[in-house]
Amino acid sequence: MALPDFLLVGAAKCGTSALHNALQKHPQLYLPEVKEPKFFLTDGPPPSAGGGPGDVATWGEHVWRRADYEALFDPAPPGALRGEGTVFYLYDTDAHQRIHDLVPEAKLVAVLRDPVERAHSNWSHLRGAGLEPEADFLTACGLEDERRAAGWAHFWHYVAQGRYGEQLEHLFSLFARDQVLLLRYEDLSDDPVTTADRVCAFLGVETGLIAEVPRHHVRPDVTGRTSGPTPAERAAALPWFADDTARLGAFGS
Repeated sequence: MALPDFLLVGAAKCGTSALHNALQKHPQLYLPEVKEPKFFLTDGPPPSAGGGPGDVATWGEHVWRRADYEALFDPAPPGALRGEGTVFYLYDTDAHQRIHDLVPEAKLVAVLRDPVERAHSNWSHLRGAGLEPEADFLTACGLEDERRAAGWAHFWHYVAQGRYGEQLEHLFSLFARDQVLLLRYEDLSDDPVTTADRVCAFLGVETGLIAEVPRHHVRPDVTGRTSGPTPAERAAALPWFADDTARLGAFGS
């Protein structure tokens, strides 16, 4: 069976695309050109209607049939470890169970970022792409419960995606702690080559073979990006994460 040996599970807007691109250059690893196949996000076909702006098109990108998913890994060289990266696997606790059911020995890599910074980057991305109708970051976050109830896809869940403590508690109920590598976004940003070597060591392949981690270029349709939340926005958003931050501390991140 051509199934993955490892997964880059997220989180969204935390540099997973850059890490994916770098690991593709390692001769002992194979990651398909299709990033974000999203296979474990559904049990069967994804929705074909509804959701938020742009969601139907995104759902149409899912590689949800197992034969199609396995075919992504068919070109892997003999002996290479196979992997893929879908940034919502960490957030989606149903995906945790599907991963465990199909590839229980897989190694998982998660990159975590300050949750307010992550949420703001997520909102900025969708706003710049012309999809986010709300021009105010905090107001958009305040609409989250309403949007989730209406079936808007994961990428719109600005606050919930950043509650890593809840996600890791569930993940570690299924996977051994030594199967999961937690990385800090700041480390990937500030010292990308060393961080990529940490991933290689965790996966059990040779280190020192990745000379650079190219920055992932923003899609051309995403414009008007901002430098981050203002101090006032940060202060207003922090209470959404306060209890979860304490929970996250148990995992040493």
